[in-house]
Amino acid sequence: MLRVGLTGSIGVGKSFVSSLFAELGCRVLDADMTAREVVAAGTPGLKAIVEAFGSEILQADGTLDRSRLGAIVFKDEKKRLLLNSILHPFIIAAQDEQLRAWEAEDPGGIAIIDAALMIESGGYKRFDKLIVVHCSPKVQVERLMARNQLSREEAERRISAQMPQSEKMRYADFLIDTSKGFDDTRRQTMEVFRKLREIMSFDEKEMVR
Repeated sequence: MLRVGLTGSIGVGKSFVSSLFAELGCRVLDADMTAREVVAAGTPGLKAIVEAFGSEILQADGTLDRSRLGAIVFKDEKKRLLLNSILHPFIIAAQDEQLRAWEAEDPGGIAIIDAALMIESGGYKRFDKLIVVHCSPKVQVERLMARNQLSREEAERRISAQMPQSEKMRYADFLIDTSKGFDDTRRQTMEVFRKLREIMSFDEKEMVR
């Protein structure tokens, strides 16, 4: 199975690209979904976060108050890094478990893990190829403002809290630029998918020599 990492900064359209790969037949796992699962009520992940940030980040029913936690970490770089250091080991372990299950079911398939902080965490090193989704800074700010109902100042602060797009792009095996909208993004995604299939076909030929 070809293991592919898919990453990109906040507001660049990464989720849309992930959905296109799923439509094309890839196995796709969204790290945001995994992140929610590893901090569900009663999990070791949630216990670790409460130990670090206090019980005030819990809702009345004992579940994580994601909005409150987000407000804390986006305003404090040290706390954001602390949160990431707690979550990443749990998320990576869950991803690896899913990858092993997929590989057992479909050894000739393509598995894509969609994770915003894959480069920052070092998790990208576990993959055969890395796709970086990006867009123009102007489009990024406008999308984030519209999606999360944020002021321009807040949107820019959240963007600046992450690794710059230009830096992430340096790690890429493939780049997908979403600046021009859905149709152009779909075209680029299909082209990357074709190249991934070529890699799989080449690897299969090498194995039977």
